Amino acid sequence: MIFKTVTDWLDRSPRAIFALIVVVCIVMLAFGQYLQHVVGLEPCPMCIVQRYAVVLVALVAGLTATSGKKGVHLGGAMLLLPSAGFGAYVAARQSWLQWHPPEVVSCGRDFYGMIETFPLQRAIPMIFKGSGDCSKVDWTFLGGSLANWAFLFFCAFGVLALTLIWRQAGRRHA
Repeated sequence: MIFKTVTDWLDRSPRAIFALIVVVCIVMLAFGQYLQHVVGLEPCPMCIVQRYAVVLVALVAGLTATSGKKGVHLGGAMLLLPSAGFGAYVAARQSWLQWHPPEVVSCGRDFYGMIETFPLQRAIPMIFKGSGDCSKVDWTFLGGSLANWAFLFFCAFGVLALTLIWRQAGRRHA
């Protein structure tokens, strides 16, 4: 019964699903800004990359939500899937570093320090490598770190994208 209700909602309101994803992404970004600027937690390079992935997911979902065409919804879901997958990969990698911190912690520069100190072609690879700071757990909720929660949200976005692809593609061939 619940599955039928959810699939009916996905079939009737894909624009609402994409809009909901945008709202969740905005809340995630706002919470990250709150933790950074109010609580005082400095984001590590992997956190910055996850923020970019959230922005990418929000942009794809937002642009897709503006259209009423089923083909655009299918294409948007197909773009959303790798975007969410990239974010999930980075969050999973950071979670793994938090669970298995390296023996020798080499704290790297923060994102802005890298951009100010190094040319962009050297700074961008440094951002994606992360540093010892990425293994530090500064905040938890219900036993999960920010990276753990980000992973769950990215996976949820991916599952929604897969479900939308499945439902939209199935309806096109029916």
